[in-house]
Amino acid sequence: MTEAKRPAPEPFARLEAQPAYLRLAEAIEREIVSGRIAPGDPVGTEATLCEQFGVNRSTVREGIRLLEQSGLLRRDQSRRLYASLPRYHNLTTRMSRALVLHQTTFRELWEAAQSLETASVEAAARRATDEDIAALTDNLERSRACLADADKTIQLDSEFHTLIARAGHNRVLELAREPASLLFAPTLRVIWQKVDAAPQRNIEAHAHIIAALARHDEAEARLWMQRHIKDWRRGFEKSGRGLDDPVERSFIEHESGLRSGGRA
Repeated sequence: MTEAKRPAPEPFARLEAQPAYLRLAEAIEREIVSGRIAPGDPVGTEATLCEQFGVNRSTVREGIRLLEQSGLLRRDQSRRLYASLPRYHNLTTRMSRALVLHQTTFRELWEAAQSLETASVEAAARRATDEDIAALTDNLERSRACLADADKTIQLDSEFHTLIARAGHNRVLELAREPASLLFAPTLRVIWQKVDAAPQRNIEAHAHIIAALARHDEAEARLWMQRHIKDWRRGFEKSGRGLDDPVERSFIEHESGLRSGGRA
């Protein structure tokens, strides 16, 4: 029997050479990430990098631009380049916008918050210092003082949860929760507009969480954080928004509100 002819394989895609500025940026990044160049160490000048890599000035400048945007390089007043640690904000803003572009829903955001915010408050209950508790208490007092100001209370809510993460003294948790947390604020704006009792309930939950942290009561801190997160979901449902709608709409409304002076 004649063997059936096998179909010809799909042709391989053409290989594309990586631009020189990307290879330059990756080479410098590898040195920083590996620790061979530590934060604060000089990296050189544009001229010395041109000489070392054997490329022109425009290639070096484009590679440096990428590294500065990612927070791995900084310049001093003399324009010399130094390695630096990326700032959380530089990393998290990009990730937050990626979540919006991927049409993340409120339900997905809420489920992630259940895990991340609970883990953060448990770590804080174990490790919070007197200074951490003082910072949280100050946040609570400022929140109570501006209860009628939606913009300020939403901003202070974001600060509260950031302080909780810092009080856990776990940098992985602190950084992991940040991208999603930047999407909390626009959902709160939606809730604040529709649920009159929401700001007061929010502050009351904060007070219970701080009291539990001050006693290093992990079980109580976990309980109140979980209640707090469930209350957030109930408020969003009461606002008339669907849990499975992309959070993009709320995010864009929040951004537009900030640009127009804080009005949604």
